Amino acid sequence: MLPDLAAIEAAAKIVHAVMPPTPSYSWPLLCARTGTDLWVKHENHAPTGAFKIRGGLVYMKALRSAQPSVDGVIAATRGNHGQSVAIAASRHGLHPVIVVPQGNSREKNAAMRAQGAELVVYGSDFQEALEYAASLAQNRSLHMIGSFDEQLIRGAATYGMEFLEAVPDLDTVYVPIGLGSGICGVIAARDALDLHTEVVGVCAETAAAYALSFEAGHPVSTNSANTLADGMACRVPAPDAVAIIHARAARVVTVSDAEIEAAMRAYYTDTHNIAEGAGAAALAALIKERSAMAGRRVGVVLSGGNIDRDIYLRVLSGN
Repeated sequence: MLPDLAAIEAAAKIVHAVMPPTPSYSWPLLCARTGTDLWVKHENHAPTGAFKIRGGLVYMKALRSAQPSVDGVIAATRGNHGQSVAIAASRHGLHPVIVVPQGNSREKNAAMRAQGAELVVYGSDFQEALEYAASLAQNRSLHMIGSFDEQLIRGAATYGMEFLEAVPDLDTVYVPIGLGSGICGVIAARDALDLHTEVVGVCAETAAAYALSFEAGHPVSTNSANTLADGMACRVPAPDAVAIIHARAARVVTVSDAEIEAAMRAYYTDTHNIAEGAGAAALAALIKERSAMAGRRVGVVLSGGNIDRDIYLRVLSGN
């Protein structure tokens, strides 16, 4: 299921026709904070403020080629995947319907509407929204786009390729896990470039489905996934993602919401970059493993910076 070098390079042409590569920076204050030679992959600088745009562009191009008669698509999201689907679908003349759970980010919802999405609110969490989206897809004859798919991995692998080509001698890269396209994309890029960089996944303690699945070697669902990091609020993992992560990742680290918030503040203090919860999770995991990683050359993926203003102000104030 993982794309090879040629497939990733083909995906990069699709992505780079719309956006340039995002930067990889080493920030001295973050290096001092973590005790490492630290590099940050700034996917928060992507056009939608998150890495997901890459997968949407690649997926929609493939869909248009394979099924030219499709005129509408549907997806469930907490926000970043939905923005990706909305903007990529609109570029190809497709009508995007996006299902979000109740209480979803107001600002992500506004962004999706501005990008052309028909927004549907249903359910108490992502999983309920996903199941409802699948039923709507049948009832309205819409093409269903999941949150974990081979084309989405190809898109995500383009940022992995950019990162590992820019900083090819990284010992370790920390990647947040939502449904798994991001970490699987980094693994694919690492393998395609024949590097020995270890890839470490990161989950929230209160949304630990992938950490539990990694430990068990098979999918393990949870009853809830309540975390500030809405991009990682998964309680039912994708089996194909679990298989890839279990086989090819070094480990999966869990971090608390308090540790995520501390990392969000660190990003602002040390770099003046905004990181949403999932975006800061990789740095939180590195800080948690600081003593073990001391002196190493490490990468973290700042996967997105889309967070509501009132929540961000609370986090910055430390309340």
